[in-house]
Amino acid sequence: MAPGVLQRVGGGLHRATGGAAQAAGRCFATSSSRDREDSWFKSLFVRKVDPRKDAHSNLLTKNEESNLYKIQFHNVKPESLEAYNKLCEDVLPSIHADKYYPCELVGTWNTWYGEQDQAVHLWRYRGGYPALTEVMNKLRQNKEFTAYRKERGKMLLSRRNQLLLEFSFWNEPVPREGPNIYELRSYQLRVRSGYEARAIGYRQHNREAVGGFFSQIGNLYMVHHLWAYKDLQSRENTRNAAWQQEGWHEVVYYTVPLIQHMDSRIMIPTKASPMQ
Repeated sequence: MAPGVLQRVGGGLHRATGGAAQAAGRCFATSSSRDREDSWFKSLFVRKVDPRKDAHSNLLTKNEESNLYKIQFHNVKPESLEAYNKLCEDVLPSIHADKYYPCELVGTWNTWYGEQDQAVHLWRYRGGYPALTEVMNKLRQNKEFTAYRKERGKMLLSRRNQLLLEFSFWNEPVPREGPNIYELRSYQLRVRSGYEARAIGYRQHNREAVGGFFSQIGNLYMVHHLWAYKDLQSRENTRNAAWQQEGWHEVVYYTVPLIQHMDSRIMIPTKASPMQ
């Protein structure tokens, strides 16, 4: 009798031959493949937890810098956007340039594609939370800033902000000469992964990577990537080129299941922005 596999028939075991053996083998292979897929999927969410004595964010950020970032999203009344930009140009650069305030205006933009009539501001506080507290306390005593906030409030439909830390494997955002367009890609994650560090390595060739951040206060498990391009076509060319690099497919394969929601804004810098 030709070799086969054992099957239970009635009360005993019988050896299956020919097509029956092949069918049983396929079932076993399919089951084994399914088990591997289930194991991989579970590994995304079920991990061994090692005892730690500090926050997970300390593994990801630049501890030696202790920079804290604040990103602001202001939804402006459509008829007030021009006046809003002029108001920001008159006030924000003076705060940025004044050494009395331990903060820097990293960039300020209007959304071009994405959420319309929106302004986005990114601030850096060197020294972390103490620097943020110092700036907020000093600005409360600044009559010009108080008047600015009051006038600004008349122009806004809504506003929100987040406090962020920067990833250790990204460059620190610095002023740029223009003209550039900027893309802010925001990801709401289920969990964090180690593939973010690998991903940035594929996107550093043309200096398009500006900054990478993760939320500490506000919407949590939120990641923001900021990119700079000469125009929309150069953005398209750069993103397509990443797919030609060995290993990029693997990065995408393992990170996409971790994303709950993602959003992309194409932004134009305002006159007040250090990033042009």
